[in-house]
Amino acid sequence: SEINWCTIETCLVYWSLMTVTLFPVRLLFAAFMMLLAWPFAFVATVGRSEDAVEPLSWWRWLVDLVLKAIMRAMWFSGGFHWVRVKGRPALPSEAPILTMAPHSSYFDAIPVTVTMASIVMKAESKDIPVWGTLIKFIRPVFVSRSDQDSRRKTVEEIKRRACSDGEWPQIMIFPEGTCTNRSCLIAFKPGAFIPGVPVQPVLLRYPNEMVRINSTPKQGVFKILWLTLCQLHNSVEIEYLPTYTPSEEEKKDPALFAKNVRRIMAKALGLRIIDYSFEDCQLAMAKGPLRLPKHTCLLEFARLVRHLGLKAGVTDEVLHEEASRARELCGSRLDVEGFSQYLNQPMTEAVQDIFSLFEEHGKMDVREYVIALCVVCRPFRYLETIKLAFRMFEAQEDGAVVEDELAVILKTALGIGDFAVCYLFRAIDCQDKGKITFDDFCRFLEDCPDFVEQYHCLSEPIPQPSRESTSPSESQPSTNGFCADFSPRDPSAHSKKQN
Repeated sequence: SEINWCTIETCLVYWSLMTVTLFPVRLLFAAFMMLLAWPFAFVATVGRSEDAVEPLSWWRWLVDLVLKAIMRAMWFSGGFHWVRVKGRPALPSEAPILTMAPHSSYFDAIPVTVTMASIVMKAESKDIPVWGTLIKFIRPVFVSRSDQDSRRKTVEEIKRRACSDGEWPQIMIFPEGTCTNRSCLIAFKPGAFIPGVPVQPVLLRYPNEMVRINSTPKQGVFKILWLTLCQLHNSVEIEYLPTYTPSEEEKKDPALFAKNVRRIMAKALGLRIIDYSFEDCQLAMAKGPLRLPKHTCLLEFARLVRHLGLKAGVTDEVLHEEASRARELCGSRLDVEGFSQYLNQPMTEAVQDIFSLFEEHGKMDVREYVIALCVVCRPFRYLETIKLAFRMFEAQEDGAVVEDELAVILKTALGIGDFAVCYLFRAIDCQDKGKITFDDFCRFLEDCPDFVEQYHCLSEPIPQPSRESTSPSESQPSTNGFCADFSPRDPSAHSKKQN
C-alpha cells in the first residue's frame, strides 16, 4: 500500500511538473514550426493544377525538402526524437496505394509528413487557415459531405491516380476509416482496393511504456495531446511490408482484396481481427438522449446485415417501404423459413443468426427486424426510428400503442427491458388511458431527456435468492435480444466462429 501511494505521488509530481514546463514549450514550438512551413507550402501550391502533375522543377524539389525538414523538426519537438523505419518503401509505380493500420490517433500523420504521400480528407479541411495550405501541398483527395455523389467521385479519383503509372504521388489510406485502440483490426473499407492495383501494407506502432497513443473517444483529443507532449520520449515505428499484388479474383472482389490484406497486416502486428466496421463504431458512439447501452446486440446485428448486403443502398424511402411491408403482416409471427423468404435470402447461417436475435419460441415479429435495421442505418436519428416504429404498431383509429407494444419498440431500439418499460409506460401515460401516442412519448422526452440512463438501471437483472435446485427452464438465457445480457443461440460456438 505504501509503495502504491509512493508511485501515485511520484506520477502526480511528474505530470504536474511536465504540464507547467515541457508541455507549453513543446506546444508553442510545434505551432511555430507549422507557421514556418506555411509560406513554403503556399509558394509551392500557387498556380499548380489540381488535375495534372507538372514535372518536378528544382525549386519545387527544394521546397519539398525544406517542408520535410520542418515537419520532422515539429515531431522532434513533440518528443518523437527518431522514427524507426523497417522494410523498403515501394515506388509509386510499384505500389500506387499505401494502406496503413492501425489508425489510432492524430499522430498517425507522422508517416504522411515523412513520405509526403497524398491522403483522403474532407473538403472542409482546405479552408482551415495555415493547416489548409499545408494539406493542399500534398495533393489530397478531397471528400465533400455536402455532395451526394461524393463517394463515387472519390473512388474515381483514387482509381485515376492509382492507374497513372507512378505519375501521381502515392495515396496513403487508413482503410479502417476511424480511430481504434490498436487492440485489433476492424473491417477495412473497400475504397483503397477498388482500383485493383498493387498496394503496400504499412504498419504503425507506438511502443511507449507510459502513454498509449490513441485518440479514441474515451481518451479525447486534448487529453492524448497533453499526455504525449508531457512524455519525455515518444517511440514510433513504421514498417513497410512487401507489396501485395491482387489476383484476378481479388481485382473483381474488392472486399476479398481488403480482407486478405487485413489478414496479412494483423498477422504481422500480432493483432486479432474483428468484423465490425466504421459504421458500427458510429453506432456505438452515437450520443444524445436516445443512445445505445454499453452492451447491445445491435452491433452483432449490424455485422450480420452488412455481411448479407442488406444495408447497401438503404435510404429513408426503403426503410418506410420495409415498415409498410411489416405493418401489413399485422403482427403475424414468422418462423426462420418465413423470415428467409421475407428477406429474399437463401437459408444461411447468417440468416439464422439474425433470426435468433429476435425469435421467441421459434417465431419472430418482423417489425422488430425493421426497427433494428433503422437503428443501424440511421444511428444518429433515433427519434425518427422511434416514430417509424410507432407507425408500425399504432392502432389506426387513434395512432396509439399499448404497453406491450412499447416494450417491443424500446427493447429493440434502445435495449430497455420489460421491467423498466412497465414504470416508463406509467410515467408517460399520466392520464391512465392504457395507451400512448408518439406525441405523448415526445413530450415525456422533453421533460425527461435522460430517461434512457434512468430506466436502464431498472433493466438490470434482479438478484434471486439461492436455491438448492434449479429447474432447466429457469436456467435458460432470455430470448429476444436486445437486452444487454442476451447472446445469440450458442455463445461459445458463436465466439469461436467470430475468431
